[in-house]
Amino acid sequence: MAFEPFMQILRGIQGKRTNVGIGDVQSAQQMAFLRNLQKDMKKEDTLKILLDELKFVVFDIETTGFNPEQGDDIISIGAIKMIGSSIQEDEIFYSLIYSEKEIPMDIVGLTGITNEQLKDARFIGDVLIEFLQFAKDCTLVAHHANHERNFMQHASTKLFRTPFKHRIVDTSFLYKIAEPNIQLSSLEDLCKHNDIPIVRRHHALEDAKMTAKLWSIYVEKVKMLGCETLQDVYDQFARI
Repeated sequence: MAFEPFMQILRGIQGKRTNVGIGDVQSAQQMAFLRNLQKDMKKEDTLKILLDELKFVVFDIETTGFNPEQGDDIISIGAIKMIGSSIQEDEIFYSLIYSEKEIPMDIVGLTGITNEQLKDARFIGDVLIEFLQFAKDCTLVAHHANHERNFMQHASTKLFRTPFKHRIVDTSFLYKIAEPNIQLSSLEDLCKHNDIPIVRRHHALEDAKMTAKLWSIYVEKVKMLGCETLQDVYDQFARI
């Protein structure tokens, strides 16, 4: 199924902003499209591809809270592509996402995203499909990846009745191998430690760009320690 015709079907299903969303209208077309999008991931064992040749999408999400099971929403996604340690500056993805919930004031203060900004934003189903299309042949990378993994898994299961099958690698796999004695974990602290300028923190795209710069630095460091593939990274991380 071609991507653009499917998007037209999806927009028709979503229609106007009512309480009936894509999660209420499950269709064979939706599930077939996503399964077709994800099936190619099984054809190549990314764990064995050289890190220098592996394609990555480094991404970040902003959310209304920390618990998707309790109703917290994704309100923005930002991402940037890499090949090995090389950042593809022109290959970016960013979108705000519509939410019916009142955004907590602490989240407004943290992200700068308001309900007013989201009232004309796109639905999450629309954005997720475009994001998956953007990232379809790449390994995903995120900082503190459990947050992203939990929300993406919940959204995919709720909206499309199919699991989120992309591998998501946490940046900690690299920096804990490269510098096992540093007591740093936040994006800000690791950026400062590596002389990476902090720009518009808690903006999904800017956080993704900063994370990509971290990933680039630490890919080179773990290569110097003998890690040539993701499998090597996993094996060495397991020994820490």
